[in-house]
Amino acid sequence: MRTLDLTPLYRSAIGFDRIASMIDSAARNDQPSFPPYNVELLSENEYRITMAVAGFSLDELLINSEQGSITISGEKASNDDNPHYLYQGIAARNFERRFQLADHMKVVNASMENGLLHVNLVREIPEAMKPRSIKIEQ
Repeated sequence: MRTLDLTPLYRSAIGFDRIASMIDSAARNDQPSFPPYNVELLSENEYRITMAVAGFSLDELLINSEQGSITISGEKASNDDNPHYLYQGIAARNFERRFQLADHMKVVNASMENGLLHVNLVREIPEAMKPRSIKIEQ
């Protein structure tokens, strides 16, 4: 009973395939837990993703924004000297994390501070889609 059956939605709603697919993918929690991250609401239309990327340099990180999603990945450069760890608690593995974005979301900028990667997003609704008042004539 842990699965969500969206078959009735596909039968009775036309054009909502994308929403059903998003619900279906959200129900499947197959995303890795590394690296940890926060999603902040800064204002009504501004958001920030903060990701802990300690040990990664700017050259090893990549942010890719496509239609409706953002991918943040890190690939550690090959290290020629293989240290012999007695204990390795700092993860130095490659990662890729995807976030689905709502309509009209745009990546504004990204910065790194104290081992935290900050990605700022803003929702820019086109003027044609904003509510407007209609003057009633006599």
